[in-house]
Amino acid sequence: MTALELLLSLAVIGKRTTQQALRGASVVLAAALLAWPACIVCHAQSSRTRSPVRLKPPQIREAEQRLSDLGYWTGPIDGRFDASSREALIAFQKVEGRRPTGILTLDVLEALQNASPPRPLESGYAHVEVDLGLQVLFFVDAGGTVSHILPVSSGSGRPFTSEGWTRDAVTPKGRFSIQRKLEGWRKGPLGPIFYPNYFLAGVAIHGLSSVPATPASHGCVRIPMFASREFSEMTPVGTRVIIHDGSTDTRSVANTVGKP
Repeated sequence: MTALELLLSLAVIGKRTTQQALRGASVVLAAALLAWPACIVCHAQSSRTRSPVRLKPPQIREAEQRLSDLGYWTGPIDGRFDASSREALIAFQKVEGRRPTGILTLDVLEALQNASPPRPLESGYAHVEVDLGLQVLFFVDAGGTVSHILPVSSGSGRPFTSEGWTRDAVTPKGRFSIQRKLEGWRKGPLGPIFYPNYFLAGVAIHGLSSVPATPASHGCVRIPMFASREFSEMTPVGTRVIIHDGSTDTRSVANTVGKP
């Protein structure tokens, strides 16, 4: 075989190999194109399955009414799930040991229908309780009825430095009373706070736009902005405050009031 004949033979073989490869690729591409719409449909169906059911205004109104009946501090009962309703729902989810998402679903609505009001640590006199374990705050009247339940965010436990002093961000436990308060915004060394109600030195219950579901403050007790002014009006100087972690032991290094 001459060199020319050898080259022609290799060209023919290469052409056949290329054609076979192209035919194989065409088969794979065709299969992928046939499967592609099915994949889109499956993904869409899966997404639709995971999406929460959109509740109707009567169901939302029922949830708002139930939150109010249970003592949670919610907004107008109007079938519109606003920011105050969401905060009330977060408090409910915390009390019930659910994930505090603030999202109203059919499952949450059913839980609301079957829930009971939380029980205070103490009764027999009017006071405010802050449960550090649940990260909620509520009022307790002389008869032991709980009301105006709010989600809070207390001390993170992490060290921080302010005015040359480094300490851990801890909210003190114990029995206190409101010592002093300010109206509106107050600019402190750690930033502005809204309607602060001081119960121990510079530690206060106050409003802030950021109230995470977990402890995140420098030691104060943060409450949602919408309730801050009314909370201050409802807690005159001398109002008793119990801060505890869910246990019956409310002893603290510094208590400002004894049990009545």
